[in-house]
Amino acid sequence: MTSAVPGTLAALLCFLSLTAGAPGAFAQQPTVQPAGAIRPQGQITEIKIGYLRAYAPRLTLSLLDLPPRDEGVAGANVAIGDNNTTGKFIKQKFSLDVAEIKPEADAVQAFDDLIAKGDRYVVADLSAKQLLSIADIARDKGVLIFNVGATDDSLREEDCRINVFHIAPTRSMLADALAQYLMVKKWPNWALLYGSHDEDHLYADALRRAAARFGGQIVAEKEFKDTGTARRTDTGATQIQQQISVFTQDLPEHDVLLVADESEVFGTYVPYRTWTSRLVAGTAGLVASSWHPASEQWGGIQMQSRFLKTTGRRMLSKDMSAWTAVRAVGEATTRTNGDDPKKISDYIRSDDFSVAAFKGQKLTFRKWNLQLRQPILLGDTKSVVSTSPQEGYLHQVSELDTLGIDQPETKCVLK
Repeated sequence: MTSAVPGTLAALLCFLSLTAGAPGAFAQQPTVQPAGAIRPQGQITEIKIGYLRAYAPRLTLSLLDLPPRDEGVAGANVAIGDNNTTGKFIKQKFSLDVAEIKPEADAVQAFDDLIAKGDRYVVADLSAKQLLSIADIARDKGVLIFNVGATDDSLREEDCRINVFHIAPTRSMLADALAQYLMVKKWPNWALLYGSHDEDHLYADALRRAAARFGGQIVAEKEFKDTGTARRTDTGATQIQQQISVFTQDLPEHDVLLVADESEVFGTYVPYRTWTSRLVAGTAGLVASSWHPASEQWGGIQMQSRFLKTTGRRMLSKDMSAWTAVRAVGEATTRTNGDDPKKISDYIRSDDFSVAAFKGQKLTFRKWNLQLRQPILLGDTKSVVSTSPQEGYLHQVSELDTLGIDQPETKCVLK
């Protein structure tokens, strides 16, 4: 028995000497590499994503409509976590750098600062003007932009860029989704109220286009002028509310009252205050959007619960758009097993790419203008009423292409 002890000790010492130099053996000491050394096989690849947003507190007619401070950013952060859940198995690590500017500020410097940090993919929550100011700079530097804020059709048409992918739906997609539902319900006659700001006019144009496309009839139009009333004071709110009934008094017979008030001047006050009892849709009443806080179908409840647990609030459309943008990068880097923006761009535009976003089907990008195909949810303040495309609206490629500008109509020449 005693003779076995020296032999066992010797074997143990031999084992320790052999394993001391093995990777990951017992002591986890960091390895210092000289500058410029080739990255050893298996080392983690860091994929840096920037988030550039134009932000300032804004007025809304209802306190319930005040956007949360982290709107959009919260969705991107949740997606970073989702990407890292998969990335840890294939040696990829995702991170997010957030930069913020004023709504009317120059975006170039903030964009350059993100690029200096090593961000090769930028989620942009900017105006159309700001987005265009950085698009060509990004292209020349090999950077991909994912638009989650601007709904302008022009960004996908005459001002389209080959390195700008659009997650946010266009105004024409939102208007078409609403028009399809109204026509399915056999409510074809519409009166249109629109605000006096540029964005109100653009959405009104989208509604007119949708009416012509799907057979709706706009029987009357009226513009509600923004006179600068203090909307958030008691007297200002009361004044606007009292105007609605008189403002709608002379409208001809109609089924639905369409509201185009992206600037938040009067639209919230239209339902229940019209001269005659009519349904309201557009930017008030029944609203078309890319996501709804009450969406539960197609696994949506799982996304909603996870987002609520992580952020402490409900998921909004911009959160979902930002989540989808970051997940698109994650999906592409996983499939291409790398971090080359050129390969990522080629893959996202290929037939092989799709991203799942809790909307009942895998989403893809339109090759002619890089707009994300997606169902549009129609909802009120409490629930999802319907989802477009509506049943019966067919298309030779994808029913989702019945929403928005189709390939035969496009003015986009990617460059």
